[in-house]
Amino acid sequence: MFRTELDPQPSSWTITHDSPTLTIGSCFSGCMGHRFEKNKFPVLSNPFGTVYNPISIFKLLGHAIDNSDPSESHFIETQDLWVHLDFHSKFSSTDKVALGQATRHAIQNTHQFLKTAKYLVVTLGTALVYKSKTSGEIVANCHKIPAREFSKHLLTQKQVVEAFSGLLEKLAHFNTSLRLILTVSPVRHIKDSLEVNAVSKSLLRLACDTLASQCAHVTYFPSYEIMMDDLRDYRFYATDMIHPSEQAEEYIWNKFASVYFNSETQALLKKWSSIQNALEHRPFNPSSGAHQKFIRQTIQRVQELSDKFDITRELDRLKKQLVS
Repeated sequence: MFRTELDPQPSSWTITHDSPTLTIGSCFSGCMGHRFEKNKFPVLSNPFGTVYNPISIFKLLGHAIDNSDPSESHFIETQDLWVHLDFHSKFSSTDKVALGQATRHAIQNTHQFLKTAKYLVVTLGTALVYKSKTSGEIVANCHKIPAREFSKHLLTQKQVVEAFSGLLEKLAHFNTSLRLILTVSPVRHIKDSLEVNAVSKSLLRLACDTLASQCAHVTYFPSYEIMMDDLRDYRFYATDMIHPSEQAEEYIWNKFASVYFNSETQALLKKWSSIQNALEHRPFNPSSGAHQKFIRQTIQRVQELSDKFDITRELDRLKKQLVS
């Protein structure tokens, strides 16, 4: 044996294609959300864009629960663009009104989704935060505004737990059936040194452990540990040596599936994976008899899953390839 495999035990919680799931947090949350989408789960993935620190994540979720507008004082004009300090830079516009409408729409959309969501997957990226010197509040994104406008702080485990506890109380009244899966992002934040990254991840991990042990409807999935202690090799990193490679992301996703998907869902995903491979097939001669037969057979396979999830887009795509 030349590696130590982390093999998390199956959860009593079961995510199926009837389980609306919201993912929020760091860029790894977006990666997980993409795989939920690819595999036809009802998911809302990172509706506010990438958000790294827990305080900002919980703040945005609070806005979604209350269906309330973000802080007016955090609308800032910089480099000829309007941005909001609580939102990712994908929320930017030359027009402040348009930006306000975009942030409002994101909050309303998340509010509606959370009403019936079964699972909330929160990926915490860093415990290092920036405070606006103007408002004194922690911001989600500095938007390349000069560093002198912010002060840098390392959150404590107590601050994370207290902020989450306030959110949890809101969630308990808003959606009583919602279950939360916490995870620490395997993406390394090395801008402020590997030493600070280690402390930051440790603080987040300790906070997750406290919350999972105290709250019956909160659990922890070991994304960080799988990357650090199971894969544990630079060949599983992207070229920047910071983000997990696609292979590593797929490995962690499969581990997640083994924990939260029952045997029926896993079998369904195998069928869907085979169909996806067929959909990606590029024929040398699209009008050949052999390929037309292949298309008709694939259509039949897709239709067999019509009672499991929406396959309209895939069917339309296949039917367009049929030769009259």
